[in-house]
Amino acid sequence: MTRRVLFVDDDAAVRAAMRQTLELGECEPVMAGSFIEAKDHITPGFAGVVISDIRMPGRDGFHLLDHARAVDRELPVILLTGEGDIPMAVRAMEQGAFGFLEKPCAPAEFLAEVERALKTRALVLENRRLKAQLETGDPAARLLFGHSDKAEALRARVRSVARAGGGEILVSGPPGSGIPKVAEVVHLMSPVAGGPFVKRPAAGLSAEALADLWRGAEGGSLFLDEVQEMPRETQFAALERLGEGADIRVIAGSSGDLRALVEAGRLNAELFYRLDVMRVHIPALRERPEDIPVLFRQYVAQAAEQAGLPVPEIAPEHLAGLMAQDWPGNARALMSAAMRFVLGMPDEVPEAGDLGLAEQLARVERSLLIAALGRQKGRASAAAEALKLPRKTFYDKLARYGIKPEDYRR
Repeated sequence: MTRRVLFVDDDAAVRAAMRQTLELGECEPVMAGSFIEAKDHITPGFAGVVISDIRMPGRDGFHLLDHARAVDRELPVILLTGEGDIPMAVRAMEQGAFGFLEKPCAPAEFLAEVERALKTRALVLENRRLKAQLETGDPAARLLFGHSDKAEALRARVRSVARAGGGEILVSGPPGSGIPKVAEVVHLMSPVAGGPFVKRPAAGLSAEALADLWRGAEGGSLFLDEVQEMPRETQFAALERLGEGADIRVIAGSSGDLRALVEAGRLNAELFYRLDVMRVHIPALRERPEDIPVLFRQYVAQAAEQAGLPVPEIAPEHLAGLMAQDWPGNARALMSAAMRFVLGMPDEVPEAGDLGLAEQLARVERSLLIAALGRQKGRASAAAEALKLPRKTFYDKLARYGIKPEDYRR
């Protein structure tokens, strides 16, 4: 890391003296005479530290401290004052200053504080680099769980649309299916992964707030969840901004039927067609019950870590009971069940252990039949073939469980 020090003081003589001191300390000084001169140097990846006088004309050192912490809360800022004011020092520390020095300050003391700040900054940036390394590779494989054909198809689709580069993306799925998570994985696998990922529910979003979000997401991705809830006037504003060709990738999320909402006049048709460039659809849990054990184990591990508790053992019959459910709340409901399981609270999901073996097997069989129909979009003959069942046997089982293929056509 460079040993860069942004030094801010309105006194030119002080700046000249401190430049010499910093150079003797083998630092790379960047001098500024005001907040205005300094602010453009302060970035999230600034490879150095900031030192500022408190009392300056216009915006003072406290204002610069607030600005620096807004940009990067882990950027060390050392404040200087000639006042010897203890309340001012206390205020500086309360506002998050890394250090506080009185002027004039002995070079040895000054450089020691600078050295301490530089080492802290180097550690922060190294930790960020290591974290970024861990997050490279294939986020789809690391963050989107499941072994079913549906899960693999979802990961393949995410990789495809993410790496396609430009163009808007529409992530859809039933309520609770994890639309924001899939949107973030799309961002992590896209060419703009190094930029910000800004997310916001579209409901109640004003045109002015949209403009702020647009600026904040420049060079990265903007995710607007439940885009159909966006106010009418904001829909027009979004359409205008999409036409400007800014350096931003827009990802829209929806658990609703957007085509039906367009026909009903609730969603601007032109905005829909602009957002519907590349689609990612998340399958419901009832379409892939074989993924439920994998997901539940993952959610239990996450819940145990959050609660600071050991990971409890999960009995096979409990997993069978989970697989037998339709899970209308999808991944979100399964996460809640995992948290209750970790906390030892009564589970709302019926326990398979309370059922006989025949009933357990019947529930799992029913869920597998529904999953096959979901994968084949309600085509019964294709579902029977996928399950390697004679067609008559398949239809008999559908009748036994009251399953109608037409309910799964889409």
